[in-house]
Amino acid sequence: MVFTDRLQTGADCYHAAMILQHGDIAEDYLLAHELCVVAIVKGEDRARWLAAASEDRFLMNIGRPQRFGTQYRSEGVGGTVRLCEVEPGVTDELRSAMDVPSLKEAKAIEAELNKE
Repeated sequence: MVFTDRLQTGADCYHAAMILQHGDIAEDYLLAHELCVVAIVKGEDRARWLAAASEDRFLMNIGRPQRFGTQYRSEGVGGTVRLCEVEPGVTDELRSAMDVPSLKEAKAIEAELNKE
C-alpha cells in the first residue's frame, strides 16, 4: 500500500492502519504504525492504542520483545493465552498516554482470558 492523497483525514489513516495491523509481514505492521502517527497528528485519538499495538506486533515479528504489552498468544487451539514478552523500557505512564493498560492490568487480562 502506498500513502496517497486518498488518505486525507486522521480517520482515513486510522482505518488503513487497522487493516494493515492484520497483515502478514513486518512491513505491514510498520506501515500501520507510521499511519497511526499521521492519524494522531491529524487529531485521531483512536490511533494511540493502535500505534502501540502495531509497534508491538512489528517488534515481535522481527524477533524482539514487545514494548507496550498489547500482544497475547495462545498455545494452540483452546490453549493457554499468554502475554508475550515485554521489554522493561516503557513505563505505565507512557502506556496510559497511548491508551494501553498498565502491565498489571495486562496480566489481569491474561488471567481473565484463561478462566474456565
